[in-house]
Amino acid sequence: MSGTVTAPLVGAIEAAWKAIQAQHADVPEVVVTLGSGTQKQGMKLGHFAPDRWARGEDRVHELFVGGEGLARGGAGVLGTLLHEAAHGAAQTRGIKDTSRQGRFHNAKFKAIGEEFGLTLDHDQSIGWSVTNVPAPTAARYAVEVAALDAALVAYRLAEPTGAGRKSNNNGVSAQCECGRKIRVSRSVLDAGPIICGVCEAPFEAEEE
Repeated sequence: MSGTVTAPLVGAIEAAWKAIQAQHADVPEVVVTLGSGTQKQGMKLGHFAPDRWARGEDRVHELFVGGEGLARGGAGVLGTLLHEAAHGAAQTRGIKDTSRQGRFHNAKFKAIGEEFGLTLDHDQSIGWSVTNVPAPTAARYAVEVAALDAALVAYRLAEPTGAGRKSNNNGVSAQCECGRKIRVSRSVLDAGPIICGVCEAPFEAEEE
């Protein structure tokens, strides 16, 4: 993207983040990055990554925004920013709000997300992660939504993900939070949680 597209877009995202910080003092500073959100397991709209950037002796968190999700417009992007800001607040508060390598959003995340004005629906695979912005929240950030809409003049096209590959008869690889891996049949993994004896987290299937 050219500077005339990128600079206003990043500026609008940063301004919206500052507006969220004004409402919630424990939302931390971030470095905004844009890129592809296409993944084998689904589209990544955003991600909060702690301590990814160095500024002298300090560490700064990263706010990633998936370019494909920009097609949803200002209100949709606001939902992503509020979602990631809730993760940022959890980091500040020392609250573990996810498991399964950050994919599964637990009830603690739901509570913070609702505190930030979101409504969150439950998904069996990712927990309380399905994010919606109700009308009162959109109205609270109306200036920021309008600025995002004005800046969203382009979005990233989704990439092919290789869907339709034949299944692997050798089972699936699963990983826990501490990084240990096992290989089991899909039917065994789907029958119920397999708990790691080290980190006490369930093994989750990896995309292959």
